[in-house]
Amino acid sequence: MAGSNGKQKSVRNMVLSLGVTLLAAGVIYIFVPHDDSAPDLPRVDYRVELLTARRAASYPVVAPEGLPDSWKATSVRFRGDDFDAWHLGFHTSGGDYVQVEQSAEKPTTFLAKATQGAQATEVTEKIGDRTWTRYTGGRYDALVHQEKGATTVVAGTGSFEQLAQMAKALEAK
Repeated sequence: MAGSNGKQKSVRNMVLSLGVTLLAAGVIYIFVPHDDSAPDLPRVDYRVELLTARRAASYPVVAPEGLPDSWKATSVRFRGDDFDAWHLGFHTSGGDYVQVEQSAEKPTTFLAKATQGAQATEVTEKIGDRTWTRYTGGRYDALVHQEKGATTVVAGTGSFEQLAQMAKALEAK
């Protein structure tokens, strides 16, 4: 019967070890700080990419002028080898995302990507000197302006008021 006593001690030691391990994990969880909030995205300076895009693109590249400082540019990209594709992304003070996309690509192909699957509506609005068509659904809502040689899309998770604020701020120099 000496063998069964050894098995009992072995099980007892395993249970005690498991208890100590769980206790240590609990203490670490309680005392090690952890932040579940969204990370603070760094602001990007897009001036160099904008100058490059404006020199290289086959259309007038737009960028916002006069947005509030609380709108933070977080992404920028120009792809001359991909139909002169221009992208500029912003996070608003309320945490929404608004992006500007421009391209010389065939509009139907470009719009499917840039609007994240949104569909055109019958609603148009005049913002500044451009007429924009509303797109809804999909991942983003969008405002779309088409002109000879390029399509401009202002899209994102923001409201149509925020999208219109971006569209109004866009200037080509």
